[in-house]
Formats: sequence, structure tokens, C-alpha cells
Amino acid sequence: MNWDRVEGQWKQRRGKAVRHWGKMMNDELAAIAGKYEELVGRLQERYGIATEEARGQVARYKDTVDQLKKSHVRLVDLQKIMIRKEKTERAKREKLRAKKKAR
Repeated sequence: MNWDRVEGQWKQRRGKAVRHWGKMMNDELAAIAGKYEELVGRLQERYGIATEEARGQVARYKDTVDQLKKSHVRLVDLQKIMIRKEKTERAKREKLRAKKKAR
């Protein structure tokens, strides 16, 4: 995922950013609006770190968000599989009950 997508989904990702960088307030992150250079600059200012360190933190944050998104997708897929399996098993049990009643 490139940074343009992060910027486009900034409102959804802002909560994770607040948890990631505790010294940054939600309204600050809202004002940044996902702009990469703005975020790097604010991190430098707020934490007193060098540009490269700030860029590294932003890169790690992006990677973390991407991993969380992939994990979420996988969990949703697994949940769908489990629901299908439960429906299949329920249908089998109902079919067996119907056969027993028919006897």
C-alpha cells in the first residue's frame, strides 16, 4: 500500500496513530490529514527526533497498519468459513432428524 492510500483513509487510521504516538493529540493528527511530510515534521517537533528517525517511525507505522489490515481480512475470511461450516453441519443434523421422524 502506498502513502496516497494511507492519506485517503486517514480518518479511519487516525485512531491507530493516536495509540502509536501517545504525545500527539487526535486534533493534531486530524489537522495533518495524512500528509506524509506534515506527519514527519510534527513527529520531529513533538518528540525531538531527527528527520530520518521520524521517517522510520512513519514507515513502521504504515507497515503495522498494513499488517493489521491483512490480519483483519484473514480473520473475516476465517469467520466466513466457520459460518459456512456451521450452516452445513446444521443442515446435516436437520436432515438426520427429518429421516428419524420419517421412520
